[in-house]
Amino acid sequence: MSEPNKVLETFSVNGEPHEVAFLPHKTLLEVLREEMGLTGTKHGCELGECGTCTVQIDGTPVLSCLVLAVDAVGKDVRTVEGMACGSGLHPLQDVFADLGAAQCGYCTPGVLMAADALLRDNNSPTREEIKQCLAGNLCRCTGYLKIFEAVEIAAARMRGEDAQPSEESIYGAR
Repeated sequence: MSEPNKVLETFSVNGEPHEVAFLPHKTLLEVLREEMGLTGTKHGCELGECGTCTVQIDGTPVLSCLVLAVDAVGKDVRTVEGMACGSGLHPLQDVFADLGAAQCGYCTPGVLMAADALLRDNNSPTREEIKQCLAGNLCRCTGYLKIFEAVEIAAARMRGEDAQPSEESIYGAR
């Protein structure tokens, strides 16, 4: 039995074209990591249950482990590597780092991509809307409260407000 032939396609990833040869059965997650070297998107469950591999296709968060790479050709793919604003971090990335909203950090790229899509559509989400948005992104470390607060603070800063973390978030409950 012969192996299938690779296909050669051009992807738009983080605003730039990338010509890539890959086997047609490969997922977008596999092509991003293995063929393009974009390792910010993480392997998780590979069953579409954890959200770790979340990227955006045409602005919509998707689980890249469930999308065939061939189905992303001709669409705008955005990964966590594409979030930074020039030489500075995206406000979400900045607040996540400052607040300690990521502990081990493995889930963080997927959470950031989902939260980024939410804030693009809703610049003032409620805590409940943030929870709903991130419901498909599992974290085994944080307990989620710092993640939710980080999204709220980033949203406020993106609106031009001088939002700061609560003392409890910085110093913990006393």
